[in-house]
Amino acid sequence: MNQWSYGSVLLFVFFLCISIATSAQSSKQNAPSTLVDELQLPFLTNGVTTTQDGRLFLNEIHLDGSAGPRVLEWRQGRAIPFPNQEWNETASAINAASHLVLVNSLRIGPDGDLWLVDSGAPGFGAAKIPHGPKLVDVELHSNSVRRVYGLDSVTRTNSFVDDVRFNGRTAYLSDAGAGALIVLDLDSGGARRVLEGHPSVEATKPATGEGQVLYGPDGKPVFIQVDQLEVSGDGRWLFFQPASGPFSKIETKWLKPDVPESVIEQHVEHFADTPSTGGTAIDAAGNIYVSDVDRLRVLKVSRTGETSIVIEDPRLIWVDAMWIDNDGFLWMPAAQVNRLAIFHNGKSLVEFPAHVFKLYIGAQPVR
Repeated sequence: MNQWSYGSVLLFVFFLCISIATSAQSSKQNAPSTLVDELQLPFLTNGVTTTQDGRLFLNEIHLDGSAGPRVLEWRQGRAIPFPNQEWNETASAINAASHLVLVNSLRIGPDGDLWLVDSGAPGFGAAKIPHGPKLVDVELHSNSVRRVYGLDSVTRTNSFVDDVRFNGRTAYLSDAGAGALIVLDLDSGGARRVLEGHPSVEATKPATGEGQVLYGPDGKPVFIQVDQLEVSGDGRWLFFQPASGPFSKIETKWLKPDVPESVIEQHVEHFADTPSTGGTAIDAAGNIYVSDVDRLRVLKVSRTGETSIVIEDPRLIWVDAMWIDNDGFLWMPAAQVNRLAIFHNGKSLVEFPAHVFKLYIGAQPVR
């Protein structure tokens, strides 16, 4: 082979390698909307969250008051009680402050810690246990509880603390039972209950799933008050809604401690009409992803309130709290909440294994 042709081959190989690498990167950026069945579980989960270094946490559903671990870390195909077995032992009125009663949501916060929302009620429709409602901050280097924020003073007997979002050193929590937002100062621990009884936090329609109304153990339709909430990436807006919609929004500057309740109520705005919803997530661009639990799909609501379909699949049965990871994937736990025995006269319609799906959306999370 002469020098010219040998050099040409080398040059060809060089550009071929670059072309392959570029194509691989382009494929990731333009990956098709293919639903990935990431986890198959012997238990139901309605929340998933991941760390930047790849740790994965789940919360197990115990709305029926059953025993078992509340929070789990998924390690090499096994679910390990987290932060330890003791915190996951059944709580009583004596030790509810240091045990998990019913964790309804969890997420990695902007500080890198794992935050757990404990409703404080041992089951759906049950009264809260004293010292049960709380927000638990778990430091992940030592896997130990850093701080517990008790919420007894800002909850009612029928409260069900549901979810949390962060804005600097302020946390916003939803009370899906008694209908209100809770504003918590993470430095002082001081908390305030706002918008209680306001139309924006109260469900006007019963919860539905797969087109059917949910009925509780008392035979009455289930109304889920303010449930989902999101904070815009710049921290300016708080979005919130009952599980049956619609989404409202308010500028976070009106949720400061010195702002009177009457002023807060005046600044609530309608944002978007939404279907019966299990969970949401927001990306860095301000798009909110909303699960439609009747039509088994996920919608995207733009910053201007326009709605489009992200994915529709019969396996997306009651997608609950979603999560966007740093690789641009949307995680979707198919929680099957609407199929639980407590909503069907004691007969479970749940199918196992349960699934956690993910979908590449090419978006970045709010951090």
